[in-house]
Amino acid sequence: MRLKQAKQLEAGHVYVEKIRDAMKDNTQRARLMNVELYSQNLETFRVTEYINRRSGIPPRSYGVDLRNRRCECEMFQALWYPCAYVVAACATYSLNAEQYINDVYTLERTLRIWGNEFPVSRDISTWEVQSPAFEMLPDRSLRRRVKGRPTITRI
Repeated sequence: MRLKQAKQLEAGHVYVEKIRDAMKDNTQRARLMNVELYSQNLETFRVTEYINRRSGIPPRSYGVDLRNRRCECEMFQALWYPCAYVVAACATYSLNAEQYINDVYTLERTLRIWGNEFPVSRDISTWEVQSPAFEMLPDRSLRRRVKGRPTITRI
């Protein structure tokens, strides 16, 4: 994994392969969207996605706030890279959508993570298991009842 990412970095790529693929897919989806500008300084947009009109599904509309890195679809906040609606807004007004990709997805950052060495675990049989400080007793009321005739508890 580390060698593959090092080769990608040498080839001039900035982001990991999954992000590049996701951004490519989002760019394809963004072509089918209509963007309306809501603020003068290119920060707030209303993006409408037109799905196949024959299917009878109404168009979906989402608000995009680039300053606060928010989209009403919530994918932008959850995944830390631009969703298709953010890509559509950026493409319509000639903004670079890659500036909104979080640094955790850069090849340089992932190579630094893979560069750390992990300590080798000892044999499991040599691990010390400490006894609990208290005695654990089962709760008999939580036992599953046996199938069949009930037992009489009266004397």
